[in-house]
Amino acid sequence: MKVLVAVKRVIDYNARIRVKTDQTGVELANVKMSMNPFCEIAVEEALRLKEQKVAKEVVVVTVGPKSSQDTIRTALAMGADRGAHILTDTPLLPLNVAKLLAAVVMKESASLCLLGKQAIDDDCNQTGQMLAALLKWPQATFASKVEIDKAAQKARVTREVDGGLQTLLCGLPAVITTDLRLNQPRYATLPNIMKAKKKPIEVLTPEGLGVSLIDGYKRIKVEEPAKRKGGVMVASVAELMDKLKNEAKVL
Repeated sequence: MKVLVAVKRVIDYNARIRVKTDQTGVELANVKMSMNPFCEIAVEEALRLKEQKVAKEVVVVTVGPKSSQDTIRTALAMGADRGAHILTDTPLLPLNVAKLLAAVVMKESASLCLLGKQAIDDDCNQTGQMLAALLKWPQATFASKVEIDKAAQKARVTREVDGGLQTLLCGLPAVITTDLRLNQPRYATLPNIMKAKKKPIEVLTPEGLGVSLIDGYKRIKVEEPAKRKGGVMVASVAELMDKLKNEAKVL
């Protein structure tokens, strides 16, 4: 079984986010970039499936500019077999990304597609669901546990919902999006980092995949959230109740 994992390059979660002075977006120059944490979890789960002899090959794919290849190299250093880079400098809607991924899935004849449930830069949480719809495949989102029955061609997925845990049984091929508690991604060792430099990365284009990109929105303005006021000490419960009622107006 071939597993395809989609990964995204985002601003590192430890980096300080700064809005551009013209408010057209966030500042990316001289900012540390890394793989989206949820995508790391998806890569780790694919590697575990390979170690369990469930998967034979793990292919990592990303969409973005030339610098996005660093993200693929990270996944290859973790243990993925090869990569595919859909080269484009155009910022893409989730639907565009889903269409490109669908084209790669069909090209690779993958049996399972793993994605992070969302990217920490835009928090859209849409690409996995749209990909499943385009492929007409079953989907299981927010997975906290994944078990594959290779003989029955079924995936048993435990997912996190507001009321607790829900278990789904879906047929393969399928699309699964990963949640935070699914696993703990491994660190890439130095020997594997060196080996990753020799692993193949196929460069693709939207035109070569036969996908027409749509431009469905315009970003009007990006601004920082309002600064929070400092806390105050109150002398009594009566004063606290007065402030909640008359200042905060939450009572």
